[in-house]
Amino acid sequence: MTALIFQPAKNAMQSGRARTKDWVLKFEPSAPRCVDPLMGWTGTTDMSGQVTLTFKTREEAERFAKAHELEYEIVATAPRKRLSKSYADNFRADKKQTWTH
Repeated sequence: MTALIFQPAKNAMQSGRARTKDWVLKFEPSAPRCVDPLMGWTGTTDMSGQVTLTFKTREEAERFAKAHELEYEIVATAPRKRLSKSYADNFRADKKQTWTH
């Protein structure tokens, strides 16, 4: 079984960054998903896809994977781009976008 170790992304529906500092160990699917012919539901025989483990640090997640002899891959987190804007920028005379209101 191969495991992925990563930091989850921020929820797009919320402005906060809760649960983004922890590291997550999640297993890659080892069996493909199949569609039930009668109901059309998607299912799988691989139950390890339901397991998600959370750790405070990357080292703890790596130590767990090594202790249980799991192959793992660390997915790097992209640096966060910070756009600094002010409210006054909406009313600048040299604004490049069209005025909408």
